[in-house]
This record gives sequence, C-alpha cells and structure tokens, in this order.
Amino acid sequence: MTITIVFLGPLRDLAGESEREVTGPLDWAGLLQAVGPQVAEQLRLDRVNVACRGKVLADKTALAAEDGDEVALLPPVSGG
Repeated sequence: MTITIVFLGPLRDLAGESEREVTGPLDWAGLLQAVGPQVAEQLRLDRVNVACRGKVLADKTALAAEDGDEVALLPPVSGG
C-alpha cells in the first residue's frame, strides 16, 4: 500500500523534496514520523493544514490515509 505525501511551499524546502511515497495505512503519528522532525514541528502548528483525498481535514490528527491516497501538507497562505 502506497500513500503520497505532497510538501507545498516552505514545507517542500524543509523536506528537501516535493513529494514522498510511504507505506500505508497512515495516521497522524505515522505522518509525523514519515516527514522528519523539522516538518513534523511545523505540522504541529495550528496554522499548517493537512488535506487527504483533496479535502482539508478539520482535525488533522484524525488523519486516516489508505492505499492510493494523497496527503498534502498545506503551509499558511500569505500575501495581499
């Protein structure tokens, strides 16, 4: 089972790649472990969102990704 984690914006710079494939299923604890300590630190912040299957999760700690899913890590939006 493969799940694709997509790193966007500055999270891509921290991860050193735009996406990573991991073995599923994937929950919140597994996501934090899979992305490494620097990205995990950012994910714990309220301003960073997680989307699964194209939908932003209201509670990112309830992540339950399965085979073939895409999990996108969404940094805060800035600009004017």
